[in-house]
Amino acid sequence: MDIAIRIVQLLFSLSILVFIHELGHYSMARFFGARVEKFYLFFNPWFSLFKWTSKRSGTTYGVGWLPLGGYCKIAGMIDESLDTDAIKSEPKPDEFRSKKPFARLMIMAGGVIFNILLAFVIYTGITLVWGTKVLHSDQVTSGMTFSRTAQSVGFVDGDVILKVDDKVAPNVLDSRFMSSLINAREVTVRRGQEEKTIQMPQDMMHQLLKAEEGFGSLRLPFVVDSVSSTSPAHGLLASGDRVVAVDSTACSDINEVVTALQAKKGGSVTLSIDRAGEILAQTLPVDTAGHIGIVLRGVEEIYPIEHVSYGLLSAIPAGIDRAGQTISGYVRGLKYIFTKEGAKQMGGLGTMGKLFPTSFDWQSFWAITAFLSIILAVMNILPIPALDGGHILFIIIEMIRRKPLSDRAMTTIQTVGLVLLLLLMLYANGNDIYRSFFGH
Repeated sequence: MDIAIRIVQLLFSLSILVFIHELGHYSMARFFGARVEKFYLFFNPWFSLFKWTSKRSGTTYGVGWLPLGGYCKIAGMIDESLDTDAIKSEPKPDEFRSKKPFARLMIMAGGVIFNILLAFVIYTGITLVWGTKVLHSDQVTSGMTFSRTAQSVGFVDGDVILKVDDKVAPNVLDSRFMSSLINAREVTVRRGQEEKTIQMPQDMMHQLLKAEEGFGSLRLPFVVDSVSSTSPAHGLLASGDRVVAVDSTACSDINEVVTALQAKKGGSVTLSIDRAGEILAQTLPVDTAGHIGIVLRGVEEIYPIEHVSYGLLSAIPAGIDRAGQTISGYVRGLKYIFTKEGAKQMGGLGTMGKLFPTSFDWQSFWAITAFLSIILAVMNILPIPALDGGHILFIIIEMIRRKPLSDRAMTTIQTVGLVLLLLLMLYANGNDIYRSFFGH
């Protein structure tokens, strides 16, 4: 059921993204007077669920049965379909090939432009509807747990982040927080009663990719919220109790306590409890599922999270900033794709599907859709034949040479680009399949 929910979200998101992308090409083509032959939501091999042809424009609008995006076919253009029949005749004024280079460039850039605008609109909407949650890093009193790679450059589990470069106490709930740590020049932490400054290596991301590790995660203490009257912990644990050790082994994070309880399934454990500053020892049974019959406090009840609301005028610049920061962060990370370690991390539909939660939530859905819209825009602008960026490159070359490439050259380059693109897609999705079976 969890997989099905993720698949539905992925297909819905991709349908929105590709429709908007193709709408960008369509809108620019119509604006510059180029005829659009077909505009489809979803693909339609063999048959369409619905189609209608406009008598005024001659465009066929339709809905296909294969929910994997959509397409916009512009007259007089050699696209990924490699259909060259239309260009065998003399150019018509309303064809793509008859338009001036700038008009053709804008038509090809339309998809990327619309995807970026979509991300901006979504981020603005998220900010306006849900606001933002702020938890300053210096208020995460339990600090962070760090990977072995992060520890190798000087971090110690429990370090509290005080400053990242010039940013004092950044918001740990910001999706860019972890990226800012990885790309920082220096990070100041509180370790016990002391402050330490850690110089970050320039190849931090490369080291993490090589080790196939993340940077770290926030620590959340194991704090009891409630105990039912039928629970074996009733009378032993109380609301507000914080577990600091299991069988004399110190635990400062929920995951550490849960792991220790899982190791004691069907047995019993002795928990060291911090109750209003007093340390108590309580022995209680653990059921066969590794549970002790309590409800835990959530992060918002443990740490002082501030909710910031926005009006329309303040949400717009916040949306622009978030979109801009996400684009710059993704572009910076592109260079790692061309490394051995980065290539191993590439993924296809499976990786994208895992971005979505296993239960539907509108805020998460739109945030992930905005991020995927940026990925689609950035990937499409790359100067690779068969992508929009490849077409744009051809047009720029034409503007420099003052004459276009031959139709034969265009077809050959498009064919090579399409083959390379298909191989890349097979590799990325093959990585997903490999990881699903071998866990890497």
